[in-house]
This record gives sequence, structure tokens and C-alpha cells, in this order.
Amino acid sequence: MKPQRVLLKLSGETLSGGKNVIDNASLQNIAEELKEPLSHKIKFGIVVGAGNIWRGAGKEIERVSADKMGMLATTINAIAITEILKSNNIKTVMLSAENVTDFYETVSVQKANEYLDDGYVVVFGGGLGKPYFTTDTTSAVRASEINADVILKATQVDGVYTADPKKDPAAKKYDKLSYKEAIDKKLKIMDLSAFEICMKNKIAVYVFDFYKKGNLQKILNGQNIGTIVS
Repeated sequence: MKPQRVLLKLSGETLSGGKNVIDNASLQNIAEELKEPLSHKIKFGIVVGAGNIWRGAGKEIERVSADKMGMLATTINAIAITEILKSNNIKTVMLSAENVTDFYETVSVQKANEYLDDGYVVVFGGGLGKPYFTTDTTSAVRASEINADVILKATQVDGVYTADPKKDPAAKKYDKLSYKEAIDKKLKIMDLSAFEICMKNKIAVYVFDFYKKGNLQKILNGQNIGTIVS
């Protein structure tokens, strides 16, 4: 069965293009990749990380404050994605757990699902609005709230490997994994709390190379070009 409702998890680096904190060409690439799936009426929620802006800090900034800074950084990224999609005539709304500006609405399950039903892309910012939770966990929670069929985790590699393929030429790619295998092998796909939520709600996680043009649509067409964890 092809997914009809999807949670797309983007890293902060997806926006940077390896050059800037937020790169316009990288933002435009996100919009281009979404256009064809949206034409087929696929419903998209998006969660974005903050690695291009903030990755936490050492002992000088305590954990709760560092996490709050990270949540604000995801909000900046979410605003950028929302604006680039709107500029491409894609109906988009941003909902955030961090209610600090007039740029967006506060997130709620009802709002998110109503907007998705009306054909909007829903961009979630601000994480879960609480410290100690990663954007992986945020993705699992938001995917559960919108009844997503799958979480599509956008990366710079074409799936999950036994080792880092950039460092180990003997690394082998997994086509499929169970949640238990991914946890037992300590594969760095998502954190444990995110996996637990996905397992409980039976949401598959698909890891793929977002940077290769057309890959998003290929996955939605059922082509096995990454690694699926279910």
C-alpha cells in the first residue's frame, strides 16, 4: 500500500547545503521535491531539526537552556521552510510548540489534522515545547498525532549501513530492519524513545537519500531505494 499521509523528517543540515546556516538553493530543493507528491494528493507533515544553527553546548550552558535554544532554532528553520513552500504556491501552514511570535499558530492535534485534510503542508516547529526531547522523538509524536503511514527520514546516505560507508568501504546496506534489530544493533537511526513510539503506533521509518533528485517520489511510488524499519 502506498502511503497517503507522511511525516517528513528533515535535518537542519538539509537547509544549509553545507555552505550557509540557511541556503536558499537548499530550501528551493525541498519545495521542488514536494511538488510531484503533492500533485498526487499525498498529505505531508514536516519536522525539521536544528543542526545547522545549534547543536547544544558544553557545561557553560546548562541542558534545559541549551534545549530551549534548540527548540527556537527549529522554529527558525520551520519558518524558512514554510516561506519557501508558500513562495512556490504550495499551501503551507506552520504550527509550533514555541509560542513566541506572531509568525505561526500554536500546535494542536485538531488544527494539524484539519489543515492536512484541507490540503495544506503542515510544518511543525519548536520540537515538543519541552527540554530533553529530540526532534526524532518529536517526529514520532507528530506522526502519531496525524496518523501518518510512515516517517520518511531524509539523510545524506542511501539507507542504513552496518558501519559508516564513508569510512568503511566494506559496510553493507540494510534493505529492511525490524525495530528490535535496529535497537539491538545500536544503529543510529532514531533515539530509543522515538522507536518506542513508532513501535507502539505501528509507524514504519524509511531512511533515504533526500539529496538525490526524485528520490522522495520514488519512495512514495513503492521503490525500495533506502532502508525501511518496521
